[in-house]
Parts: sequence; C-alpha cells; structure tokens
Amino acid sequence: MQSMVMSACKRGEKIIMPRNVHRSAINALILSGAIPIYVNPGVNHELGISLGMSVADVKQAILENPDAKAVLINNPTYYGICSNLKAITELAHQHNMLVLVDEAHGTHFYFGEGLPASAMSVGADMAAVSMHKSGGSLTQSSLLLVNGLSEGYVRQIINLTQTTSGSYLLISSLDISRRNLALRGRAIFEKVAQMAEYARAEINQIGGYYAYGRELINGDSIYDFDRTKLSVLTRDIGLAGIEVYDILRDEYDIQIEFGDIGNILAYLSIGDRIMDLERLVSALSEIKRRYAKDRTGMLSQEYIRPEVILAPQEAFYAASESTRLEDSLGRICGEFVMCYPPGIPILAPGEKVTAKVLEYIQYAKGKRLLPYRYTRQSCKRNPDSEGVNDLDLWFTEKHTNNVKLSIKVDRQVYSAQSEFQRIDIFDSLEFGRFLTLDGYMMLTEKDEFIYHEMIVHVPMAILPQVNKVLVIGGGDGGAVRELVRYPEIQQIDLVEIDAQVIEACKNICRKPQQN
Repeated sequence: MQSMVMSACKRGEKIIMPRNVHRSAINALILSGAIPIYVNPGVNHELGISLGMSVADVKQAILENPDAKAVLINNPTYYGICSNLKAITELAHQHNMLVLVDEAHGTHFYFGEGLPASAMSVGADMAAVSMHKSGGSLTQSSLLLVNGLSEGYVRQIINLTQTTSGSYLLISSLDISRRNLALRGRAIFEKVAQMAEYARAEINQIGGYYAYGRELINGDSIYDFDRTKLSVLTRDIGLAGIEVYDILRDEYDIQIEFGDIGNILAYLSIGDRIMDLERLVSALSEIKRRYAKDRTGMLSQEYIRPEVILAPQEAFYAASESTRLEDSLGRICGEFVMCYPPGIPILAPGEKVTAKVLEYIQYAKGKRLLPYRYTRQSCKRNPDSEGVNDLDLWFTEKHTNNVKLSIKVDRQVYSAQSEFQRIDIFDSLEFGRFLTLDGYMMLTEKDEFIYHEMIVHVPMAILPQVNKVLVIGGGDGGAVRELVRYPEIQQIDLVEIDAQVIEACKNICRKPQQN
C-alpha cells in the first residue's frame, strides 16, 4: 500500500481517497508528504457501518481538485462493500488521474463467477493485493499489481520501504498460492461463497442477528457485495460486536476476524469447512440465549466524519505532547487511534479530537469488558464434595486419585439412576448443556469438546472414504453429532445398552444438525 501511494504521489501532491482507509494508506501520506482529499463514504445507519464512495461524490472531489494525481479506492471494504469501481476508474482516467486500488480483501475477485469486479479487470493502474488474507499464502505476503506504470520506478519506491534481505519463505508461499489459485481458484472460491451463503441463512434463522449480503446493493455506495464475507449485525441482541468477538474467542475457542460497535466479521477462506461454520452458528445461538439484553444505550454508528486541520505529515512531525484522553477535547491528534483489526483509524494525525470521537473511544474501550468471566479450575480431592454441591452449584469430575475438574453450573436439569448408571444433565456457562454418566462428562453442547473431536475427526481424516459407521455405546449422541457433518457417510448404526440415556439426550440435549 505504501509503495503504491508513494509511486503515484510526491510531496504536496493531492490524492483523493475515502476516509475509511487502512492506516497503511495514511502512513504512506506521512512518508510521502502527499495531501489527502477525503471523500466521506456513505453510512448505513441501521448497520452502523461505512459504505463505499458514490460516483457523484468522487466526481465532485475531482472537479474541486483537478490537480489531484490519483484516486484511491477500497475494493472491497472490510465488510465486503464495493464501490462502482469501473465507473470511478473511467472518471479518474478522463481527468488524467491514476487509479490505485486497496484490494487487500479482494484476492478472490480474480477467481470465480458472481464476484465483484477486480481492479485489473476494469483498467486500474495499480492494486495492492493481500494474498495472505484469502489466497492462502503466509501472513505478511502480498502482491503489487501494476498496469502501465514504469516498473523500474515502482521498484525503486519499493526498495525505499522494504528490507534488502527479502524472505524467500514468503516469496515461495506467494508462488505456491498463485499456482494453487491459477489451477483451482474458481472451484475453491465458489465453495467458499456457498459456505458463506449457508452460514448467512443459518445465522438469520437464529433471530436477533442479521447476516447481511447482496440485498444491500443499491447501485451507488453499495454497488456490489462480496458474498464470501460473513458480516453479522449483533446490536439487536444488546451486545456490541466487540463483545461477541471476545466471547467467541475466550469461551468457545472460535477466532473470527474482528468485532466493532455493532457487527462481527468472520473471514472465510480456502481452509474453512462446513463443520467450522456450524460451530460458529451454534455458538452464536448459545450467546444469544445466555447474554441477550435490551439494546438501549448502545451506540449505532461506526463511522465519524473527521475534522481535518493539518496534513498527516505536518501533524506527525510537529511538536507534540501526551495528554489524558479526557483532556484532549479540541486538540489536534498527532498519532493514530484505532481498533485493530480492522485498522481503520478513528483518529489520524492532523484530525481534531471532537466530543463524538471521545464518546466513541470511551464506549469502545468499555465494550472490551466481558459481561461475565468464567472459571475452570482443578481442585484438591475433597471426600465431602462428591457430585453436585447444591449451595454453590459446582459439578466436580474426578480425573485422578488426587485431582478433580470443577465446573460452575447454572442448574441441574435432569437426574436419574438407570439400570446401569447414574445420569445427570446440567446447564453451565462454560460448556452449555452437558451430560455426565457416573460422574464423568460425556457430551457437551459445545461442539469442540475434545473427546468427540478426537474419536471422530482423526479416524475420518485417515479413512476419508468411509460411508458406513457403527457406533457402540454412543447413546449420548456426541459421536453421531460429529459424524453427520460428513456428507460421504451414508449410514450410521447406533448400539446402546441404556435406553434411558438415549431418551434423556433426545429430549433434553441439543439435537445434531445435518449438513
């Protein structure tokens, strides 16, 4: 990104760009001394997200700044929103301006039908493509595509900012990924798009969430939408996206791309599987059931139009001082303030600190605090604390003669003594609803419980052609739940001696979800 901007603009020259750019674009302005002419993107107030640039706004900026050297476009935004790339490119070229495209999240646009237009397909002059994001190469590896500019000059600019000891590991990963996409890219990204559409439909059936897609297209500031993106509005369940992001990571071991004030983004790639999406859908359903609350008092807008006082380079190198956040109102910012990801600055050097900006920052900082924290701990053996303690609701499972695993539970929902064993079912904050037999945890509502993953997914990886499975003693349904994720399995036979376990799990525990 820095090399692209610096190849197009020198000190004092203007570049037209949306304000919701990645910080690397503004870093390039600091290094080059170029002057930004910001085009404020549209805003979807329901979702609270910034959109693309409208052609009319870009045209106005061009007419007001005919001496600008280039126009920078996001294709797409982090949320999958695309501007009318072709129309803006043609408009800029009519006024002898270069077109630079931040295609960090658009690698797959070059591979597949039904995806937005790529930068090179519409005649853009340069595009920065982050192969590592959706193309499968190693983190930090990217491509700079050049169309008609002097390659020698661009190479000189690149050498100004990059190491002279290039990583052949990164370069090799780029070439391997390039070959893989050239041979199989269309099939790969069609599968990714289908998985995203599947997940969108499943999430929207939960209620309270809104996984948005191509229905947002308005022909202007949302000219197209990247259907591989899984962006979800969470504000209607009373939780900020950043809260849902934290809960997914800390309590479900699900790492998504990011969360903001009202949305989360799950970045689907060539390495994801349907079972990964089902885990996400299940976790979101459980989060809604446990933590949904009144949305009163929640902020609704992600993008705040900045007041630009100084050029980024001038502000960055000016004399400055550190101050407390609450004492910064009305001052000019000398550094970046942002949530990362997505890395889009809330404040950039040269922008005025306003009351709205301060409110947003304080709100975002506060939302980093989870509503609950959970405890999972091993305890010394205590002969007097077998099973469930009705006073503090802890379930304790023995693992060795000297150590136990204790799990905080909400309530006991089922308890019975069958002909063969003791059957108990609990609700817990950490594992969801879980089954124990004779005091040992057997099945949890959370899909990733390692026992069933180990006994099902490892054998299936070794023997992928299996189409019939016999499950002996799996009346809890955990193994079956994992097996039904595989479309190649045509038949599952279950043999269980304890009919009471089958009946209890069928009526009380979560039912398996079919692919």
